[in-house]
Amino acid sequence: MRMKTLLRSTAICLTLGLGLASNAAYAIDPAQALTEIGQHVMSLGPNGEKPEAASSVKLTDEELAKIKDMHAKAAIVMHYAGNDWSQAQIEGLKAQFATMGIEVVAVTDAGFKPDKQVSDLETVMAQKPNIIVSIPTDPVATAAAYKAAADAGAKLVFMDNVPKGFVAGKDYVSSVSADNYGNGVATAHLLAQALGGKGDVGLIFHAADFFVTKQRYDAVKKTLAENYPDIHVVAEQGIGGPDFSGDAEKAAGALLVANPSIKGIWAVWDVPAEGVISAALTNGRDDLVIVNCDLGENVAINMASGGPVKGLSAQRPYDQGVTEAMLAGYGLLGKQAPAYVALPALPVTKANLADAWQQVYHKPVTDKIKQSMQ
Repeated sequence: MRMKTLLRSTAICLTLGLGLASNAAYAIDPAQALTEIGQHVMSLGPNGEKPEAASSVKLTDEELAKIKDMHAKAAIVMHYAGNDWSQAQIEGLKAQFATMGIEVVAVTDAGFKPDKQVSDLETVMAQKPNIIVSIPTDPVATAAAYKAAADAGAKLVFMDNVPKGFVAGKDYVSSVSADNYGNGVATAHLLAQALGGKGDVGLIFHAADFFVTKQRYDAVKKTLAENYPDIHVVAEQGIGGPDFSGDAEKAAGALLVANPSIKGIWAVWDVPAEGVISAALTNGRDDLVIVNCDLGENVAINMASGGPVKGLSAQRPYDQGVTEAMLAGYGLLGKQAPAYVALPALPVTKANLADAWQQVYHKPVTDKIKQSMQ
């Protein structure tokens, strides 16, 4: 009953936050569809695995004591650490590792460059970590380096993506992710609601072999096509980084110039969305609607101040980090772990921004966001 009440409250917040225009053709009501987001995970794992809930990952007091007695070391090898999502993952990992008596001996940032991540893995292995928690920049280019780490005895836990050919329970302990397909679905409904169900739109996607961003892109396109006949994707452009904000600004600017009918743009995560915001400003498009995946501070400030970001779907990176650390404990104990664990998506508008930030980051909104709300 409490869950149903919370979902109804969320629906009211989302509807108030976005508003609805009339005379649009809806196959479904976006506000109603948004209440269903988070009730179940829509994504499958990198190898087609069915998701297990994070709540199923548990360590007993006896197991925690055994882990503490091991005096284990962990390394966190990131694909990219320059956004709020990555920092929240790291914070969650560090907090949970501390409760387990595990020392974090390294945190690296590959800047989304596979060769740099391979070098990072080789460097951290010199410290002989018992655990590596990581997200591969490229599932093929980094596979050999991860295999070498596993052969040397490190227990591997992955975020979002896994190396090509790796098998859970054999080559790595488990992978943990947000419901990225669900995030794509949620942003489609948020875009439809903000546009009143009609209009031309553009998409800024991630032009890389990256499992979770492809899930988002596939989901938003499919959801729009199947549910909103008066919304038309008239242009799309991929970005490869590493300057994702700059690349997205150029791509969005080109889309807006070539397609002046565009009323909304979807961005694959918050940093590209920042570039879309800049493009809208440069092109005098204060009427543009922007939606994106991921809740970062800059897009939150824009949303809070009444800017073009009208909706987004958040991951739960802090909780993902906690779950990854606990699964690393499974690896140390030789305890059977679920192959794939996923956490539900969280739709966000201005109306529920403060509550969503607390859920995502486990702390109140920043002073900058708070000032923008006034």
